Amino acid sequence: MNRIRKAVVLAAGLGTRMRAADTGSLDPAQAHAADAGLKAMMPFGRPFLDFALDALADAGIAEVCLVIGPAHDAIRRYYEHLRTDRLAISFAVQQEPRGTADAVRAARAFSADDFFLALNADNLYPVEACRMLAAQGAAATAAFSRAGLLRDGQIAPERIAAFALIESADGRLTRVREKPGAAAVAEAGEDAYVSMNLWALPPDIHHVIDVLPPSPRGELELPLAVQALVDRGVPFTVFYFDAAVLDLSQRSDVAFVAARLQGRQVSL
Repeated sequence: MNRIRKAVVLAAGLGTRMRAADTGSLDPAQAHAADAGLKAMMPFGRPFLDFALDALADAGIAEVCLVIGPAHDAIRRYYEHLRTDRLAISFAVQQEPRGTADAVRAARAFSADDFFLALNADNLYPVEACRMLAAQGAAATAAFSRAGLLRDGQIAPERIAAFALIESADGRLTRVREKPGAAAVAEAGEDAYVSMNLWALPPDIHHVIDVLPPSPRGELELPLAVQALVDRGVPFTVFYFDAAVLDLSQRSDVAFVAARLQGRQVSL
């Protein structure tokens, strides 16, 4: 199998939770990014997205497509003028906020007939997770233990109940339970593994998204598209990680993320 060399980074979100007021203490530049809902551009010496892209480069990714919204000129301007040695960065525009699967579809011309990673712009995943999915060269996902996500205390238990629950057998994905709720996560207990929206996707994902019905929330959601592929018999390898994922969803996350990124170098 060929190693995956492309990644689609979903950066078109509206940042609704980040815009909302909470207890987080931000400097003026961070407050400006939060008010604009630009989580990817939240400054920690460098924009948060730079650290995520650095991790992708470390994992062996060479080409990245940033899926942005029509009004995200700040993201485009920054990366169009940024010199990069390890990554080629391009853009796709999601015209309307119709969900994560629709965002992936916006990058269809970029991914073409290749396998590719798909991931959130407001998460910083372990490099090893990205590396293992890229090396797999086939459909796969990263599943993170509830215990690992809770260990550093950044992600509250009630937030994990809103993440997709991963069910598997013999290392293969069998079911993605989107928004399972606290009861389902509690029932899974110590064996609960959830998705943080890090996938290695086959080109056939686009055909599924073309006919995917909207979720109850009225969106085209990527976990549901993956489930449709699984139901068609496409095997997805599950890689399990007992590790934390930095999550930049709301203002109260900023101080924690800043502490974790302090002194970290970036090479794009």
